[in-house]
Amino acid sequence: MREVLFAAADIWMLAIGLICGVKFIRGHHNYLIGLEWIIMGMSGINFLIYGLTMAGPDSPMFHIAFFLDAFSRSIGFTLILVLGLLVVTHGYKPTARLEVGVFALAAILGFFLSECAQEIGTPGKVFFLITALATSGFLCYFAWRLWEIGERAHAGAVAAATALNVAIASIYDFWQIPGDDTNHTLFYTLALFTWGLAMLVVYRSYTAFAAHNTRVGAGIDPFAASPVRGAEVA
Repeated sequence: MREVLFAAADIWMLAIGLICGVKFIRGHHNYLIGLEWIIMGMSGINFLIYGLTMAGPDSPMFHIAFFLDAFSRSIGFTLILVLGLLVVTHGYKPTARLEVGVFALAAILGFFLSECAQEIGTPGKVFFLITALATSGFLCYFAWRLWEIGERAHAGAVAAATALNVAIASIYDFWQIPGDDTNHTLFYTLALFTWGLAMLVVYRSYTAFAAHNTRVGAGIDPFAASPVRGAEVA
């Protein structure tokens, strides 16, 4: 039963990542979040195969999973997500150079953190927790902005998904669920479901925010004096 629930949660997450990732790119031309969602989906595929085949820590899939996990927890599901959301909250226009740069940074940092995890130890785990909490803080702001424009159902959904994500991030490296096995099957089942839910909620909320911006004819933050330009930040 645990394996079935794990597989179902993983399929849920990877499907949301791939589908919504493509929609982000095709429908909103947001390559930052779109590519990160697709990477999350690919990570889910790799994790599913790894789990179903019961591959060991010496398998290539294990190292790929470790790298993709570090990729998203360090820069992908954190900085890249925030930059992508700034497109609708502040009219941010990322340059191609910045987009390539942040993904390259995520790849480098993800490789370093995955390869040197044992040497880094607790500081690395604390770093992941800090990035998750910082991103959650911005998501709370995003929920508030949704509330301000009248999208209160989406605001509530973002707040709920953020709370679940904080809970998962807080216990990820620091606490084991009572009764869980050595592979942390219960934890990863909950984590995969939460990540899939968060990606779906962000996509739907982003779409609602973009539609609002189109209706009022403003792609910038109404509380800001001027839009943030990618060229100024890059």
